[in-house]
Amino acid sequence: MQASLDDLLFFVTLVEAGSLTKAADKLSIPKSKVSRHLTQLEQALGNPLLIRTTRKQHLTESGQLLYRAAKPHIDALHKVEEEVGALINEPKGQLNILLPLDFFNQIMSALVAEFALMYPNITLNCAHYSGPLPDEQQKFDITFVLHESPLPESNWIAKGLLSFPQSIYASERYDASHISSPEDLINENCILAHEQDQWLFRDGTRNNNKLQAVPVKARVVFTSPEMRRQATIRNIGLAKLPNYTCQLDCKMQKIKLTKQPVAQQLSVLYHSRSIPLKTRVFLDFFQNNLGRLELLA
Repeated sequence: MQASLDDLLFFVTLVEAGSLTKAADKLSIPKSKVSRHLTQLEQALGNPLLIRTTRKQHLTESGQLLYRAAKPHIDALHKVEEEVGALINEPKGQLNILLPLDFFNQIMSALVAEFALMYPNITLNCAHYSGPLPDEQQKFDITFVLHESPLPESNWIAKGLLSFPQSIYASERYDASHISSPEDLINENCILAHEQDQWLFRDGTRNNNKLQAVPVKARVVFTSPEMRRQATIRNIGLAKLPNYTCQLDCKMQKIKLTKQPVAQQLSVLYHSRSIPLKTRVFLDFFQNNLGRLELLA
């Protein structure tokens, strides 16, 4: 049997409509097209399916068997079509979001909670990753990345959102009088976010905006930004932290250097420019609320 889905759809519609004319009206196609598909189906099966008279039609035994077998599948296709249409016209479904561990959790948590209340038909699945870049992100619709260097080439669409200035911090009782340039940090005990970390500095002058990578010595390695902050306050070593982490009740000193650490960039990654409605409404919501994050920058 080589019947097409169209043949089966037209056949089921014809049976339920009761006539060629009504079936054609329901499908919004000419009556001749419905008749042609019926003929194709009968030829493919090698059996007549309908006996038509001037007043009504009757299913043959083969027609009854085919209708009972085809009906559940056609209904299932209609249901899928409705669900896909709902996804296009109404934000719904599961939205998978991947966030860096140090993505200022309090503010981001508040934004995600507000979004969930606004769109009750979207199921949010938020996960965190540690490290500069996520190892596996294919199953996520949106990935947020905090980075200092340009992102590596990939098939993802990347959009820059915000920039967060950073500084080198020490405890209030740390003697930093001998530190004035990035090179002075090489022999200091440092609190790192990742093993074998290098701290990037930018000259910042109009004529020289090159980056300088300074290898620093790890006293401790903490992926958690709050743990790095607490370790700094307790005088374990120096830490490079976004300035927003030291806005209230800082208990740390900012070390003045001839060059400033490279700012932390926030970018969002998604699969393609043709994104589902659930993803688009989240991105729109997030961008409309960037002002709340900019207060930190």
